[in-house]
Amino acid sequence: MEENKLYTILVYSENIAGILNQITAVFTRRQVNIESLNVCASSTPGVHKYTITCYCSSEMVKMLKMQIEKRIDVLQARYYHDEDIFMLESSLLKISTPTMLENPEICRIVRHHGARIVEVNPTYTAVEKTGTTEDILSLFEALNALGVVRQFARSGRICITRDTREQLDDYLAQREQERHS
Repeated sequence: MEENKLYTILVYSENIAGILNQITAVFTRRQVNIESLNVCASSTPGVHKYTITCYCSSEMVKMLKMQIEKRIDVLQARYYHDEDIFMLESSLLKISTPTMLENPEICRIVRHHGARIVEVNPTYTAVEKTGTTEDILSLFEALNALGVVRQFARSGRICITRDTREQLDDYLAQREQERHS
């Protein structure tokens, strides 16, 4: 039996209410857990981009892609391995300011991980880290080992493909050309 791998699925759709529910229902029906989900406007006007990560087999990701593309308002869906995309996540950590001032190791860890302090007040210090999932979790684990993390939040993955052009734009141009033929 094939081992499950992490896939990133990019879905492009028109900005229609309820489409997110339709997309996530495809995963639910196939009992595939979504690891992360990010939705935003794409570079193409009027089109939204959904970045979804999940662990599954190659056969399952193909089936998910086909089922997602059957939704009326979905323009295109594609799946990628990590080496085919450039991706980042963002995170915020809250640390007690008095604790941070007492322990210089905390600032050393923040600097070592390339994170930055974005707010300091008498109660807490907010630290921001952008990077790969591994980079973010490494910082969290180092600070959490000291018992100083009061809150932690991380975004879903955002990504761009390593292709030279946006494949959606090519698809839309081809569709428009076929429409006028």
